[in-house]
Amino acid sequence: MTNPLLDTFSLPRFGEIEARHVLPALKQLIADHRQKLDALLADPAACNFESLVIPLESMSHELSRVWSPVSHLQAVLGDPEWREAYNAALPLMTEHGTEISQNQRLQQAYQRIADSLPDTAPAARKMLLEQELRDFRLAGVALPDKDKARYRELVQELAAVQARFEHNVQDAADDWHFSTDDEALLSGLPAKTLEQARSEAQERGAKGWWLRLDAPTYIDVITHADNRELRQTFYKAWATRASDFGKSEWDNSNNIRRILQLRDEIAKLIGFSNYAEYSLATKMATRTSEVVEFLQQLASRTRAAASAELERIRSMAAHPVEAWDTPYYLEQLKQRQYAISEEALRQYFPVAKVKEGLFDLASRLYGVTLRSNSQVKVWHESVRYYDVADESGEIIGGFYTDLFARSGKRGGAWIDECIVRKNMGGENVLPIGYLVCNFARPDEKGVSLLTHNDVLTMFHEFGHMLHHLLTKVDYPSLAGINGVPWDAVELPSQFMENFAWYYDVLVKASQHHQTGEVLPQEMFQKLDSSRHFGAALAMLRQIEFALFDFRLHTEYSEQMDVMQILNEVRDEVALIRHPDYNRMPHAFSHIFAGGYAAGYYSYKWAEVLAADAFSAFEESGIFDKPTAKRFRSEILEIGGSRDFMEAYVAFRGREPTIDALLRHSGIGKAA
Repeated sequence: MTNPLLDTFSLPRFGEIEARHVLPALKQLIADHRQKLDALLADPAACNFESLVIPLESMSHELSRVWSPVSHLQAVLGDPEWREAYNAALPLMTEHGTEISQNQRLQQAYQRIADSLPDTAPAARKMLLEQELRDFRLAGVALPDKDKARYRELVQELAAVQARFEHNVQDAADDWHFSTDDEALLSGLPAKTLEQARSEAQERGAKGWWLRLDAPTYIDVITHADNRELRQTFYKAWATRASDFGKSEWDNSNNIRRILQLRDEIAKLIGFSNYAEYSLATKMATRTSEVVEFLQQLASRTRAAASAELERIRSMAAHPVEAWDTPYYLEQLKQRQYAISEEALRQYFPVAKVKEGLFDLASRLYGVTLRSNSQVKVWHESVRYYDVADESGEIIGGFYTDLFARSGKRGGAWIDECIVRKNMGGENVLPIGYLVCNFARPDEKGVSLLTHNDVLTMFHEFGHMLHHLLTKVDYPSLAGINGVPWDAVELPSQFMENFAWYYDVLVKASQHHQTGEVLPQEMFQKLDSSRHFGAALAMLRQIEFALFDFRLHTEYSEQMDVMQILNEVRDEVALIRHPDYNRMPHAFSHIFAGGYAAGYYSYKWAEVLAADAFSAFEESGIFDKPTAKRFRSEILEIGGSRDFMEAYVAFRGREPTIDALLRHSGIGKAA
C-alpha cells in the first residue's frame, strides 16, 4: 500500500503520513464508495438492515478513519502544507456527505427498512434509522433538484468560510507578541511564565522577555500582572484578535456576516424559520423559547450573587474597574480572603502527576487501567499514547494526549475521534481518541505546572474521552459521542470536573515539583473554601455568550449589526462592561467555526445535568461502585442509542433540576 492514509486497519501511521497523501487518498476512497453505493442500491426494494445499513455504516467508518488524521494534523501542526491539503480536501468531504444525505433512493430504502422493523428489533437499530431519516430531512432530501443544488452550494461555502474563520484566529494570535527588557514591567507574573518568556526571547535572538498571545500566557498576564497597562495591552490584543483592529487579511468581520447569511439561507431552504430552529432539531430542547427562558431564569437566579462579587472587587481598587482588572482583583481577593493563590497551587500540579491521579480516578470508578505505549507513532515529540484496558486486562481502546501550547497549534482544549468503535459483521474495531490541550510548555527540566483551572480542564476533556472510549454501542454512527444530542454531550465532561474538588482525588493528582510533597490538607481546604469565588460572575459571562449566540441565529436579518446584538445582550445580563473596541465575536470559534452554532447554551444545560448527576455521587459516596456502574451503563456506554432524557432518568431516578448547579456554584436558591 503506497498511500499510508488508506491503511484503515491500524492506527494512523503518523511517521509516514504527509500532506501530499490527502487528496489522492480521499479521491480514491470516495470514488470506491460511490461505486459500492450504486451496487447496494441496484434493487432498493430488496434492501434490508444487514444488506444496506451495515455496509453504509462500514463505509462511513472507513472514510472517517482517513479524514480524522487529516483534520487533526491541520489543527495541531503549524505546517502550511497541512492547512492547504485540508482546505483542498474539505470541498470533497462536504460534497460527498451532502451527496449521500440527499440521495432519495437511499432515503426511501432506509424508510422502507424502518417501516418493516419488527417491534422486537433492538432499540439501537430503531434509533439509528430514526436519526438517519432525520438527517436526510435536514439535508433537504425531499427538495426539488434546483433547491438541492443550492443547498449543496451553501454547505460547501459554509465549510470553507468556517475553516477560514478558525485559521484567521490562529494566525492573528500567532502573529502578536509583547517584548520588553524591563523586568519591573512584568512584576507579579509567575516564575514559570517569566522563564518561558526569557527562553522565547533567547530563541529569537532578542533581549529580555518575549510573551506570546497564547491562552496560558494571556491568562497569566490578565490574572497576575501588577502593571495595569500591561494587562490592558494584553486584553486589547486578545479582545481584538482577527478583527478590524488587526491585519486586514485576518479580519473575520466579513466571515461572520457570511456565515450567518449562509446558515440562515440553509435553514429557510429546509423549511425552518431560522437557524436556531434548524439547530434544535438535533438537540434535547425542542423550542427556541425554551432555551431563552432557561438562560434568562439562570441569569435572574445568578445576578444578585454576581453583583455582590463585583462590589467586593470594586472595594479593592483605587480606580474604576475595567474588564482587564476583574481577573486580577479576583485573584488578589482570593489571596487576601483565603490565603491561597493559583501560583502557589500550581507548584503541586505537574502535568505528569495530574495525569497519574486522573487515571487512578478512572480505575477507581470504572475499573479501567491506562498504560503508556511508547511504540505507537505520534506527530510531535511531546505527544503520548495510552492503551486502555478493562478489569480483565483486555485492551478496550486507546488515546493520544497533546497537551502543550505551540506556535501554529489551534488554541483551546478538545477531544476528537481518531477511530470510532465498530462491532459489525465479525469485525470489532476499538475506539481511539485525541485529547488536546494548550498548557504551558515544559521547562528545560521537562516540567509543566498546571493551575487548578488547568486541572479542571484536563478532567473535563478526559470526561469526553471516557464517553468516547467506554461505549458499548456497535454501530459507529451511534457509538461514543455520536448521535448524542449536542446539549447533552457536555454532561460526561462537566461531570468529571466535580472530582477535581475532592481531596481524596487531588491527593493522588498532586506532588510538589521540587519537594515531592502532596497537596497539603490545609491548602486544599483553602482551595475548597474559594471554590465559589467569582462563580456567579463567570456564570453570567457564559450566559452572555449563550444568549448572544442564540439571538444571532434566531433574529438574523441582512441588516443585523452583530456588535449591536452583543451590546444589547450585555445590557441585559452583564455586569462587567467591555470597551467599544472589544471584538469578542471575531474569535468566537465555538459558534463560528465549531459545532456550537445556536448551541452554546449547551454548556449551561449540560452543567445542570452534570451537577444533578454528581449529586447522586455526593449522596452515595464519590467512589461508590454501584453508582459509578449505573452512570457508566446508563450514560457513558449508550452513545446515541436511546433517548437521552430516558437514559438520564434511568440513572438518576428522576429528571434533573437546576438546584444542584446553583448549589455547586455557591449561588443557592434565592432569586
